[in-house]
Amino acid sequence: MESSDVELDFQRSVQAVLRELNTPNPALQSNQGMWRWSLHKKVERNPGKSSVLVRILLRELEKAESEDGRRVIIPLLLTLMSVLTKATGIPEDLYHRAYTFCTRLLTLPAPYSTVALDCAIRLKTETAVPGTLYQRTVIAEQNLISELYPYQERVFLFVDPELVSASVCSALLLEIEAAQEQQTPEACMRHVVSHALQAALGEACHTGALNRKLQASSRRVLEYYFHAVVAAIEQVASEDSPSRLGHLEKMEEIYCSLLGPATTRRRCMVGDLLQDRLPSIPLPSPYITFHLWTDQEQLWKELVLFLRPRSQLRLSADLDALDLQGFRLDRDLARVSTDSGIERDLPLGSDELPDPSSSEMERAALQRKGGIKKRVWPPDFFMPGSWDGPPGLHRRTGRPSGDGELLPGVSRVHTARVLVLGDDRMLGQLAQAYYRLRKRETKKFCLTPRLSLQLYYIPVLAPQDTEASRKPELGELASFLGRVDPWYESTVNTLCPAILKLAEMPPYLDTSRTVDPFILDVITYYVRMGTQPIYFQLYKVKIFTSLSHDPIEDIFLTELKVKIQDYKSPKEGSSPRRRGAAEGTGAELSMCYQKALLSHRPREVTVSLRATGLVLKAIPAGDTEVSGFSHCTSPTAASATDCSCLHVSVTEVVKSSNLAGRSFTTSTNTFRTSSIQVQSQDQRLLTLWLDKDGRRTFRDVVRFEAGPCPEPCSRTQKSKTSALNSHGQETEKNMAKPNSLLMPINTFSGIIQ
Repeated sequence: MESSDVELDFQRSVQAVLRELNTPNPALQSNQGMWRWSLHKKVERNPGKSSVLVRILLRELEKAESEDGRRVIIPLLLTLMSVLTKATGIPEDLYHRAYTFCTRLLTLPAPYSTVALDCAIRLKTETAVPGTLYQRTVIAEQNLISELYPYQERVFLFVDPELVSASVCSALLLEIEAAQEQQTPEACMRHVVSHALQAALGEACHTGALNRKLQASSRRVLEYYFHAVVAAIEQVASEDSPSRLGHLEKMEEIYCSLLGPATTRRRCMVGDLLQDRLPSIPLPSPYITFHLWTDQEQLWKELVLFLRPRSQLRLSADLDALDLQGFRLDRDLARVSTDSGIERDLPLGSDELPDPSSSEMERAALQRKGGIKKRVWPPDFFMPGSWDGPPGLHRRTGRPSGDGELLPGVSRVHTARVLVLGDDRMLGQLAQAYYRLRKRETKKFCLTPRLSLQLYYIPVLAPQDTEASRKPELGELASFLGRVDPWYESTVNTLCPAILKLAEMPPYLDTSRTVDPFILDVITYYVRMGTQPIYFQLYKVKIFTSLSHDPIEDIFLTELKVKIQDYKSPKEGSSPRRRGAAEGTGAELSMCYQKALLSHRPREVTVSLRATGLVLKAIPAGDTEVSGFSHCTSPTAASATDCSCLHVSVTEVVKSSNLAGRSFTTSTNTFRTSSIQVQSQDQRLLTLWLDKDGRRTFRDVVRFEAGPCPEPCSRTQKSKTSALNSHGQETEKNMAKPNSLLMPINTFSGIIQ
């Protein structure tokens, strides 16, 4: 295919992607999400023309900037970064042009400036040291051992077998296994060495001879050159002013050592010239582990095993005997010694004692030792509100996200990308697990300093389930993500039909042939490029089945639904029913709630009414609500917690009297609140459903309270607060309202207003 034909083909594909983004409801729903994938496949099949696509993307980005077409800027920019990560032979002027464009975007509001900053920093490193992004991606995602770049990532794919059919689970598992069978450590090291040499040497690299040499090399030789290439790139990339010329000299030395001086001096024969057209060096998909969600503590266990492999882990029945890198996991942050504190009372062998004949023995007999052994934390240390470190512009900048230090000397070199498939019910279970994880960390602070936790979500609805088909609201959160992030709508929300279609196809067991796994490719693109989280407020509900007993506490993310149970006659010995208490439809409810106001001033409202039920929704239903009460914003915003609100719909029973007698009609009242308390005033009991999940049903409820879930705090933080209370006015400054617990779900751009 001639160069002009290739450019025209790329241009048509890019225009198709832009049309899909600018069209609210594409006519061909079946083709949604395919244009981006087909564009990347065209580049993989013709890698020598990558620079052509880069020029087209830069031209479209500059056009969107001049015409203020911000809707397409982030999709085009992420597509450009994906191409540059894989490509070799890109002219240096294109890198500078892309970098300059990203710096101009820094004047725009978030999320454009946030994404642009991330891309600009990575482009600056890639310009000086070509091949850095590819090398770091493969090392981290494939968990290759490297002292100079110790970062490791893993994708945990969780599916609830009760919500997703067995055929879907089997199809996904087969596609993942088929792709990873070809991604051996030796193959990945060959890819890294070959890509680094081609990116640095360009046309001077004899790719045919290089690939033949790498294929014929033993694992020991392959590891030697792999570590040599990694050291050459990382040493130059770590310099304040990396020199491209110095990097080129180092790569030439490695290239000559690998092929020999005779091969590098002579030109290849005509037959080799045909083979030396730039071959496609694949970027392997991340290492993905498939898990069926069957245990409430399964997420925490898998994260622990990721930090310490099973072969190195002493795992007791309840995982309380864990020791990670010298940090004992005690139940409390401070341990009180049971000895008297005098050294002579210690048992023999507990410490090294002086010689009995020495003069120091007398003084040592009365020498005191610390009676309390405390873990050394930084002063005024509190657990961060996010697993990705402190808020702000801290996204991945050439290295995995969250690579800073929360504790001195403890680096966060592990990144866990937790991807859940399912509907809103699965997200409700994820919210429960996330809350337990954060609560456990307040007692056993071991994962947070070492692990960056990233959450991802792909909606999968089952149309064959008649109950699910009658409930389109099972995908409310996915619809919200699609409204605020158009690239998520086009790339991720369109995966559900493809996943269901894959489950209906017969399994393809022949792994010898190379196939194009569409679903796995989209998952890979999502977990690599989806770096901008949207934070969702978690809500805690206290459920009283009896006013004289302690409540049951639970967490919900999307919805709490309340229905009135049928009247049950009072038990023997209980107080007699009031006249007319259970007559008619519904029940008398007393509601007390904090009204959500734009001024953020507290305003309590108390009302009594007869109702047949009510629904508390945490996800805005439309674009107008997003702009008015954006409760899913970055925690850096001042109103991130104050604007959190529940959208309450109450089905009220209205009595009316006419000549025919008394009649009842219903009307729906809606309001927004930050917290609410509801209690039944008669003998009617309530039934609660959390996150639309029938397995999370609470019956015989007389009262419940719902409000933002506070950030879990440790016992030492609580004791510190109570101690400050005795000092009067100074404590009021420290007794601030506890931060609300927000759960991040990664998207491509975050919320675009």
